[in-house]
Amino acid sequence: MVRQDSAGAFSRELARRLAQRRLSWRKLADLVGYTPSWLSKVKNGAPPSLELARRCDEVLDAAGQLVALAEVEGDAVPPAQLPAVTACFTGREHALRRLDDAVERPAEPGAPAVLVIDGPPGAGKTALALRWAHQVTDRFPDGQLYVDLRGYTATGLPLAAEEALEEFLRALGTPARSIPATVGQRSALYRSLLATQRVLVVLDNAAHPGQVEPLLPGSAECAVVVTSRSHLSGLGVRAGARHITIGSMPTEESVALLHGILGDEPLREEPDAVWALADRCAHLPLALRIAAERVAASPDHSVADVVAQLAAEGLDLLTLDDTTAVCRVFSWSYRTLTRAAARLFRLSSLLPGPHFGTAVAAVLAEVPVSEARRLIDILVDAHLLESLGHGRYRLHDLLRSYADERSRAEDGPADRAGAIRRLVEWYLGSAVAATVQIAPFRTRPPDLAPTGTDVAAMTFTDPAAALRWCETENHNFAPISRLALEHGMADAAWKLAMALFDYFLLRKPWSAWLATHDTALRAAQDTGARHAQSWLRINLAVAHAKRRDLDRGHRLYREALDISTQLDDQHGRGWALYGLAGLLCERGQHQHAREHAEQALTLFKQLDEQEGQAVTLAVLGEIHRQTGQCDAALAATQQALRLCEKQSNHYGRGRKLAKIAKIYLARGDRERALQYLALSLEVRQETGDRWGQADTHLLRGDILRDLGHTEAAHTAWTAALQLYQELDDPRATDATGRLNTSTHEKCSTRDPNRENN
Repeated sequence: MVRQDSAGAFSRELARRLAQRRLSWRKLADLVGYTPSWLSKVKNGAPPSLELARRCDEVLDAAGQLVALAEVEGDAVPPAQLPAVTACFTGREHALRRLDDAVERPAEPGAPAVLVIDGPPGAGKTALALRWAHQVTDRFPDGQLYVDLRGYTATGLPLAAEEALEEFLRALGTPARSIPATVGQRSALYRSLLATQRVLVVLDNAAHPGQVEPLLPGSAECAVVVTSRSHLSGLGVRAGARHITIGSMPTEESVALLHGILGDEPLREEPDAVWALADRCAHLPLALRIAAERVAASPDHSVADVVAQLAAEGLDLLTLDDTTAVCRVFSWSYRTLTRAAARLFRLSSLLPGPHFGTAVAAVLAEVPVSEARRLIDILVDAHLLESLGHGRYRLHDLLRSYADERSRAEDGPADRAGAIRRLVEWYLGSAVAATVQIAPFRTRPPDLAPTGTDVAAMTFTDPAAALRWCETENHNFAPISRLALEHGMADAAWKLAMALFDYFLLRKPWSAWLATHDTALRAAQDTGARHAQSWLRINLAVAHAKRRDLDRGHRLYREALDISTQLDDQHGRGWALYGLAGLLCERGQHQHAREHAEQALTLFKQLDEQEGQAVTLAVLGEIHRQTGQCDAALAATQQALRLCEKQSNHYGRGRKLAKIAKIYLARGDRERALQYLALSLEVRQETGDRWGQADTHLLRGDILRDLGHTEAAHTAWTAALQLYQELDDPRATDATGRLNTSTHEKCSTRDPNRENN
């Protein structure tokens, strides 16, 4: 989060780098060509223009970090990501005091307090961390970050530091396009954003120090709490971490926890039985909660009856490292479930992602959503499922292991395979429905929807609903694609990635985009689906090109072109050629770009693919404009405009009108350019294309400035800035840069003696 105050992340990082190089702010003003008075505003928290950020970045050799900080919006909401506290939390007073003490007196002066809570499964590490975190939120007014690193999940892979950093950077307000590619770059930007901020970071369920170290802030104002089954001793050496090991609770605290759930009567009437029950649970919080629920759910049985039942079953006192024995405690609650609730609990172990919603539960259990909601409530009440809020749920690792054990014993291979098939087909069908809403104009490869399925996927009434679903399920897409591949559904694995392309293109969740497509490409290669391999390479090329890895993008486009040519897939060949044309144009290789665009256009005409023709003609127009061939540029873009009009594609029509305006501007005909921009603005307002409106205002301002209409230009740029800010679009920096330059030019015409007042 970057705040519009005197402690802006950009100004802090700039000041730090100046101090490193022993440069003054006045010297920086000389080096970057800005007045000292303007840099003084930036020093005190004013948002910098993108141009100023670039100049500072170059002068101070910041490798793009200052530019990225400048692109973060200034009104981001402080993150508040902590999950809810476990109900009836009891005890751990000594551990809570140690956590308080560690924050008040960090081990390393000038470094963040790093606290590691380790212990066996079921000891309540996460519950303790979250309880303390919620108690101290007032100490961290700039926000709280939380991530489950999934270090000991029964299925799926631990969360990579790269993915966790992507989540944190987005939560801190970094636009997707400004998130760096490598772990080191992301970690550096993350530390800069948190410099002097007071933010609490909770890293849950870590597997090893390598997962944690890139996520550590550099600011002494921050604190980090890590939970793990391992001691993570490396953090103590490298980060000065303090360790708090927890295991079984003291007897008094165990009894207090049971008392909080059972109430006064059992403790008053059966004190010895309550103490015996605590002993039977080895004083582990997870086992204690489930045992208490077992008693509460059996009003006709006393606590002594439950203890006797456990003794009769031969359940020995639990040891802290005996996961299997702890899981036997779960059977107390499991056996009280209805058949339907028990089946849902078992099948939930098949879910590979970190959390799930009611609709997924309905698919697994083969029941209506309303019934699934009722079954989930039963499982949550029995502490066999954890509610994360907002209709999302997850299984504790131990409960997942137990549920998987029961599923293998009771459901059989056919039932499990059927549940996995339903799950994968639901995600695929829902993704296809979402992409149709997000980009209805898109020409797609052969039918992606699952065939012959009886699974009712999600439906969406508008693009906003489709995007909300994609955002909520984003963390599950890669695990689901791996699940499909592992269980013989390779076609579904590559279809899912392709169906999600339009969401990935719009929101740019890089980790999910690349992970799903990498899995999809393996699936397509395993099954010999070469046409899918071509399309997937095109999608991956788009991702890498947008991440500024033009070499990899070019290689993938070439590979896709080779495959589609061998398969005589003219459609795929056309899109590969179009992608190469755009990439080569961006590189300034106009001759090669023109050749590829012309080949793509020929193919799209043969296929009667009007969308492909329109976008390729627009690329040709851009090539012609950049090479000074304005007549050819105008002809190509006008033809693209006519195709949009023929398709009633008003969105595309607004874009083409703006491109024509640029061509007239290149000709030096500013008045005609303004006329076409006025037409473009009108169309974009009618269609609700606010991004397009902002672009139009920006270009109008440029032209008006060149015509000497300074105030009108300022008004147009202000309108563009307002729209970009409302849309959380990083191009707001472009408008800000123009406004700042205009202000700077005005200041430079004043009496220099007044400037220093």
